[in-house]
Amino acid sequence: MQSEKILQIVLDTPLERVFDYLWTGEETPQVGQFALLTFGRREMVGLIVAMKQNSDIPRDKLKSVLTVRQQLSPVSSEWIALCSFAADYYQRPLGEVALPAIPKNCRTSKTTALDKALKKLSLSLEVKGEPSESPQLNAAQQNAVQHIVDAKGYAPSLLYGVTGSGKTEVYLQAAAQVLARDASAQILILVPEINLTPQLQGHFQARFPELTVAVLHSGMAEGERTLHWLAAHTGKARLILGTRLAILASLPALKLIIIDEEHDPSYKQQEGLRYSARDLAIWRARQLNIPVVLGSATPSLETWQHTISGRYVKLSLPDRAVAAAVLPKMRLIDIAKDRPQEGLTASLISALKQRLDKGEQSLLYLNRRGYAPVIACDACGWMSNCTRCSAFLVLHKQEHKLRCHHCSFELRIPKSCPTCGNSDIQPLGRGTQRIEENLQKFFPDAKIRRIDADSTRLKGSAQAAFETVHRGEVDILIGTQMVAKGHDFKNLTLVGVINPDNALFSQDYRAGERLFAQLMQVSGRAGRAAQKEGGSVSEVLVQTRYPQHPLYHALKTHDYPRFAKECLAERQQAGLPPFIFQALLRAEAKELQIAIAFLRQAAELNVPEGIIMHDPIPMSLMKMANSERAQLLIESHSRPALQAFLKEWLLQLRTLKPRITWSLEVDPVDI
Repeated sequence: MQSEKILQIVLDTPLERVFDYLWTGEETPQVGQFALLTFGRREMVGLIVAMKQNSDIPRDKLKSVLTVRQQLSPVSSEWIALCSFAADYYQRPLGEVALPAIPKNCRTSKTTALDKALKKLSLSLEVKGEPSESPQLNAAQQNAVQHIVDAKGYAPSLLYGVTGSGKTEVYLQAAAQVLARDASAQILILVPEINLTPQLQGHFQARFPELTVAVLHSGMAEGERTLHWLAAHTGKARLILGTRLAILASLPALKLIIIDEEHDPSYKQQEGLRYSARDLAIWRARQLNIPVVLGSATPSLETWQHTISGRYVKLSLPDRAVAAAVLPKMRLIDIAKDRPQEGLTASLISALKQRLDKGEQSLLYLNRRGYAPVIACDACGWMSNCTRCSAFLVLHKQEHKLRCHHCSFELRIPKSCPTCGNSDIQPLGRGTQRIEENLQKFFPDAKIRRIDADSTRLKGSAQAAFETVHRGEVDILIGTQMVAKGHDFKNLTLVGVINPDNALFSQDYRAGERLFAQLMQVSGRAGRAAQKEGGSVSEVLVQTRYPQHPLYHALKTHDYPRFAKECLAERQQAGLPPFIFQALLRAEAKELQIAIAFLRQAAELNVPEGIIMHDPIPMSLMKMANSERAQLLIESHSRPALQAFLKEWLLQLRTLKPRITWSLEVDPVDI
């Protein structure tokens, strides 16, 4: 017997609405199932979020659902609530949040790929073998594991440990006890970057060979992502490891969330739904009443403030996990006195030679890829500006290209100045490619490897590159922030930091916090194993023009609490996060004046007391891909007041119907 129902369905569209569709089939659909339907002239798959008996739309106007995906079990009401919260908080339509979180193969009109993945899922994904041995924990690690395992209900904790303190082992042993206690429990482990997943996956798979480990990140092929998502959704995978998109995975038996390197800005999505995976993880833990662990050697100031206020429990790991391993010695090299030769000071060159002589590895950190940031003409002052952006075209010498790192515009390297014809045009500044070239001159017999976004474009190339370092096939590693965190190089005793000073004078108030975290993280790659007999003392050499800067002094003593205390005091005095809440309205147009005019119009709409509306200003990168950009900052000392205002304000903004592109970001990280 057919039963007629009204299904409320969301679609992956920018429209705010939930759409009513008619169901007259024999089987009763369930909330959380996917339905095939017609939307306009297209067939689309939507998510059923509610059912009701009547609709405000006349019955003869309602379209009927074509089919319901019966082969796929429904997503849970808790998952729909998570997506609803994200949509509400970040001011986006529910369908625009929920549907992209599902692999495309599960939400296309054709089911061939889904059926194939479900069939493959019935086969075992498990890796059989003996589990790796669990090392003995020190007292601080044991205390951290016990606190996590004994936690009742929602219990956020910060696992704050120096680099090399064994945070991963705490995750592993806490996970083992949670999994042993509950036969169906799932654990979600978030990492900030794709290149960190293989190493962590290896640790978990080796420790739990009898369990399925699902991996979720944007670098996966669609079929592979579908298979792993289904393993998580069906509960077959008990360990789920992924980058920020994994926080929106369907996990029916989630019992513990771990956020590794919780401070990392990569957890904030910068396009479309601009969500923070860290913040959603904390909300999801509260929703499910489960523990959440935030791990970092350099916590975000927001997280650190929560430990001060008592909202989070701080679990400290003050010592390195390997008893004989010690934190590296920090040395600041004043480049006004020890002038760099081809980007490298005599002190750093000498330290590199010492490591080469002893068969030890070194790492040079420069957070600037390419050969040089710009090329210029001494005769007329021409510089390689991008014609589409307010930025320079970066010299990529090996590819014979000038490339914009913002819009990807490329040109061949000119043989002479395009303005005056001078053939003597020169690169200014240094990127990782130029440092690599210079190192080969200084150390022609050394095995040198560069790891950055340019050298690891192909799938699997980053993992292969890091494996060569672990196998000892590299003497000197040069890299950007890709090499700065999470990697355990056993034979690395020297880290050299090149040109970190630019961040000291950035207009971004978070720049100092990020620089300190990057330098602490990259310095932690040195000295992670016990010093060998006759081996070098692990060192970090920082080439700087400002050795007296307070940030470097805190870095020299590995004193994050001191640095955080000073930064929080400055933030509180200046009225900056975490002591105020922010949203940012951005506008793009062919001309800057048009974008500014729209923002001024937006600022003049009804603004209640308690909301601070700043003047619209051009963005720091004002022109990008031929669009000129401006921004309007909105602040409030009350998060609920800001949220309430944004909801009403957006309704008014949509009535303006400007001929520009605009977007709203809640809790912006780049201002």
